[in-house]
Amino acid sequence: MALLKSAADDPAAYVQRWKSAHGRPAIGTFPMNFPVELVHAANAHPVIIQESRTPITEGRSLLAEFYCGYTRSVADQIAIGELDGIDAFVAADHCVQLLGAVDVIRYKRPDTPVHFAQFTSAMDGALTRPRVENRISELTAEIEQVTGTAVTPERITASIRAYNGNRQLLREFYALRKSGRARITASQMQLLVKSSMVMDIDEHTAILRTILADLRVEQDAPADVVRIHLSGHFCHAPRPEILDAIEDSGAIVVDDDLYTGYRYISTDVPETDDPLAALTTWYLDRNVNAPCPTRVTSDVDWDTYLLDSVAESGANGVVVLMAKFCEPHMLYYPELRKALDAHGIPLLLIETEHEGLPLEKLRTQLETFVERIRRRPAPIAV
Repeated sequence: MALLKSAADDPAAYVQRWKSAHGRPAIGTFPMNFPVELVHAANAHPVIIQESRTPITEGRSLLAEFYCGYTRSVADQIAIGELDGIDAFVAADHCVQLLGAVDVIRYKRPDTPVHFAQFTSAMDGALTRPRVENRISELTAEIEQVTGTAVTPERITASIRAYNGNRQLLREFYALRKSGRARITASQMQLLVKSSMVMDIDEHTAILRTILADLRVEQDAPADVVRIHLSGHFCHAPRPEILDAIEDSGAIVVDDDLYTGYRYISTDVPETDDPLAALTTWYLDRNVNAPCPTRVTSDVDWDTYLLDSVAESGANGVVVLMAKFCEPHMLYYPELRKALDAHGIPLLLIETEHEGLPLEKLRTQLETFVERIRRRPAPIAV
């Protein structure tokens, strides 16, 4: 776990070590729907840009304070040189705030290739699939130009297999945690997923196999515990101290739909003869497997998905982590709250920000929430 933690805590240092060892470029990507297999197939290293824990200094003059912490952090990392090891930037979708952060990249690093290929958000349209496949083709051409390596169907297929294998291993950890047969804390689970966004995929997969083989698995789940589902927090990882505070309050996290969590690993790419079509299918299926308020599928919604997930995991309550100024989440939250309230599922909203939270106040809120769940009357047997 030490190597995973080192990579997750300091992605820039890991990227520099990787480039020194392999002599190949690193390409930065952004949440939430970029197909990293394309970069890997071009013999380069894909790195999902993370929020830095560095206090924002130079970035304050580059983006307004009402931008979310992640985008302000990206702007600051560019300004102070934390992302100097990244040779190009590519993205497949964006909110208005991320677009602002990428504009800062263009401004501060005018000689660095930056490519946007916005994916269609309406998933059911007759033209959605061909448009998305066309955007993926554009991304492929752009990445080939940056790396000088032809991205052949065979190379993409090999990369798809590598990333599918990694996702499948991570989902095994999720299944063990959900069943209660393995004690994996929320911060440990986040570490497993976050490091996969930064590290060489083959190296990461090998470490996962070792950890899984050594993991202590119990036959029965512990009884009489408050089981929590974590929801929200698109684009970047919640602070580990927030996750630890949740479980220090007397609860255990059994499931989540965080981006740096199940949302990221929810969907495999079909291993077919046409990899570009397969990546398009992956994009469309992601919104079925873990719906997002930035995407629209007519017969899929996040609140129904959340209710089904809570029922499946046996969670007793939901903690929603909302990044401050995340407009898509803010706009959709009332629907989530109404759905959970209608089904009598306890809910706690925690608004997070880059500058951190007063932990004592947070602990009090969490302890009160857990105690409220414990004091709920048991259902009457009929």
